[in-house]
Amino acid sequence: MKIRNLLPFVRPTLILFALTACGLLLVNGTLRTSAGENPEWAMNATLIEACSCDMFCPCYFNPHPKEHAGHEGHDSGHFCRFNNAFQVNKGHFGDVSLDGIKFWVAGDLGGDFSEGKMDWAVLTFDRQVSEKQREGVLAVLPHLYPVEWNSFTVAEDAAMKWQAGKDRSVATLDDGKTAEVVLKPFRGMTDDPVVIHNLPYWGAPRNDGFVMMPNEVEAYRAGERSFEYGGGNGFMITVDINSSDVSAGD
Repeated sequence: MKIRNLLPFVRPTLILFALTACGLLLVNGTLRTSAGENPEWAMNATLIEACSCDMFCPCYFNPHPKEHAGHEGHDSGHFCRFNNAFQVNKGHFGDVSLDGIKFWVAGDLGGDFSEGKMDWAVLTFDRQVSEKQREGVLAVLPHLYPVEWNSFTVAEDAAMKWQAGKDRSVATLDDGKTAEVVLKPFRGMTDDPVVIHNLPYWGAPRNDGFVMMPNEVEAYRAGERSFEYGGGNGFMITVDINSSDVSAGD
């Protein structure tokens, strides 16, 4: 898979051109939208999400992820390697509808994010996403994930499948050749899954709760940073954020 790098390893003039073309600026390693260049926007999206940590991901309660002991085929140390598969339920970017589009964010939070600095992330768009819709996603992401990345890249488009179900939820890129997440529900005292409420999801001011669904597999199989895990953390969540929220928080 070809990767178009938006942050490190290219000349500063090319960085500025690439970021401003997407309506983004790089400020101390953080993706930010250019002032006055983006129209009003909103996004309500559901994520099929999984990571390399145990249930439930300690990253939500600690300044560092789980320490992995390491075994055959896996590294040791503190890291949180994740796959976030998005399907937008309803949204817009100016007069452009974002309804139904899909995109994927994979990466690693690194070993210590107490200062808001994360390791790397790769964004992949489904092939059906238009250029204007991509601008909308790129306008939202710096506010949904308001952190500093050592590396943030955009990958070549890939066919994305996303299917949520009561007994199994599955998301794939290129039928799993590039990335795959399979979740199964964690049952509570009834047949319904366990849901964690009143816990923030990154920069989103609203969510409907973390639906606990351990992963059967969560894998990113592209490039030198490929990884694959199973039996660890997973959940589904619907988040809601819009440009008025961002303005109110300034």
